[in-house]
Amino acid sequence: MNISLVIPLYNEAESLPELHDWIVRVMQKHDYSYEIIFIDDGSKDGSWQVIEQLKSANPDVRGVKFRRNYGKSAGLNVGFEHTSGDVIITMDADLQDSPEEIPELYRMIKDEGFDLVSGWKKKRYDPISKTIPTKLYNYVTSKMSGLHLHDMNCGLKAYRSDVVKNIEVYGEMHRYIPVIAKWAGFTNIGEKVVQHQARKYGVTKFGLSRFIYGPLDLFSIMFMGKFGKRPMHFFGVIGTFISFGGLALLGWLSIEKLFFYTIGIANRPAFYLGILMVIVGVQLFIAGFLGELISRSATERNTYKITEVI
Repeated sequence: MNISLVIPLYNEAESLPELHDWIVRVMQKHDYSYEIIFIDDGSKDGSWQVIEQLKSANPDVRGVKFRRNYGKSAGLNVGFEHTSGDVIITMDADLQDSPEEIPELYRMIKDEGFDLVSGWKKKRYDPISKTIPTKLYNYVTSKMSGLHLHDMNCGLKAYRSDVVKNIEVYGEMHRYIPVIAKWAGFTNIGEKVVQHQARKYGVTKFGLSRFIYGPLDLFSIMFMGKFGKRPMHFFGVIGTFISFGGLALLGWLSIEKLFFYTIGIANRPAFYLGILMVIVGVQLFIAGFLGELISRSATERNTYKITEVI
């Protein structure tokens, strides 16, 4: 199969028929073999019934229905598990991503050898309350990760199949999939300017929570990428420096007491600072050991309640 399209959605019943027909026209025009995988993230507006109707008319449609709303990352992760195409393309269900971009994205993966190609909505039709935070996140993420993309969070992306089979997306980390892929060893990451369209139906799912969750998830990705398999290297190094600093301070105070007959050592702030540093250093060592144990025996975190699969 040439292409698997993964489309997570939440309350997009109005958009789905038009999006489906648009995708089918592009697939038939270029004679691609394909599947469209709709992930219904607990919609309340009849989106699943629309997916069932599309499936009855088109055998290349697949569907996964969540029992409740888990978020876009969950939808993408489960969608990736169900793909069988050589190239996986993700897009939003709100008609703001154009299926006309699919052939060029497919070509860049197959002919130019990219692992991942991320869309760049150079000209956007979103409100300023969405565009400014997006630009800020893209700038900070690029600086922290060393991956220089203009639009890290663009929903329109293309992947080689083995990329999506070797990454895990959870929480709100769909915004940083290129960074996750990079840390997984897929470094040939490209970018393509894509057309952005104004929302035609429904309302935006953009929320203020991303101002909090976004930076926290970015820090998590950076930490897990560097130390996820070796947490002792992080906690152990910090614990070593702090512990030795505390021991050195206590050692100096002890020398002063023994050889210079300093009195009232227990009343000096440096004495309590030294003890505190030793205690904190030991605690960090313990945290490192616990991290090692957890990382070696952690169970699958991406488990979701699915009510139906078609």
